[in-house]
Amino acid sequence: MAAASPASPESREFDFSDKDFRRVSELIYKRVGIALAPAKRDMVYGRLSRRLRALGLRSFKDYLDQLESGGDEQEWESFTNALTTNLTSFFREPHHFEKLRQDLQARGTAAGQLKLWSCAASTGEEPYSIAITACEAFGTLTPPVRILATDVDTQVLDTASRGVYAMERISSLDDATKRRYFQRGSGPNEGKCRVIPELRQLIDFRPLNLLAPRYDVGGPFVSLFCRNVMIYFDKPTQHGILSRLITHMADDGLLYTGHSENYLHAADLIQPCGRTLYRRAKRASAS
Repeated sequence: MAAASPASPESREFDFSDKDFRRVSELIYKRVGIALAPAKRDMVYGRLSRRLRALGLRSFKDYLDQLESGGDEQEWESFTNALTTNLTSFFREPHHFEKLRQDLQARGTAAGQLKLWSCAASTGEEPYSIAITACEAFGTLTPPVRILATDVDTQVLDTASRGVYAMERISSLDDATKRRYFQRGSGPNEGKCRVIPELRQLIDFRPLNLLAPRYDVGGPFVSLFCRNVMIYFDKPTQHGILSRLITHMADDGLLYTGHSENYLHAADLIQPCGRTLYRRAKRASAS
């Protein structure tokens, strides 16, 4: 008989039944709108097993019972953080940042402070890339912008607010960008880098659940980055999120989306105006 694979029930430390997976799926969907496909079962087991060990529990049933029975908001946060996927990099989808640079330069300084929003900021690479782009667009470390960076995962927001990364995270950047916007660590921080304080001062990091009925974020935002997060939501949830996002966009604002996201079902809200780029639909703007 072949040996059990790491994902097989025989090799698992904890019992994890189909019912347990359905419960997890229902809870995370209700909590943050993420729709878990059956193929994510092993991922769920691996990530939540750490919570069972940390709490000294013996089964997923015990963990989920405990989660649902009390008001332990900290554990709900740990549950959500564990199941949130955070894949990001500096200047991911670089055509977006070239478009952003052009848009900021076209707007200039006459309009006063420009507001920008990274609504799935993860560990910070996206909002810092936005900040660097703004500095380059205006030729100063104090450009007339304010950047809001939000995420449902509080752990990644902590990482983002610190702005400290392994050197390999910036290996794809050109040398001039590295020298201008990052400080190389030494001694105990060898192999790490930190974004310069001027970038950090341009950004407000704040937790936000896109499923919330309203977003207390202000605006209007001339640029709104919502990239590679909608793929985890079903179409009705996407439509609901977009209907709230656009109320915070300037009438001439731009919505930057992920390359694998399609919004044909939301033509009443947003209309394409470039490569993975959208504006508010005229009907939505007039409402």
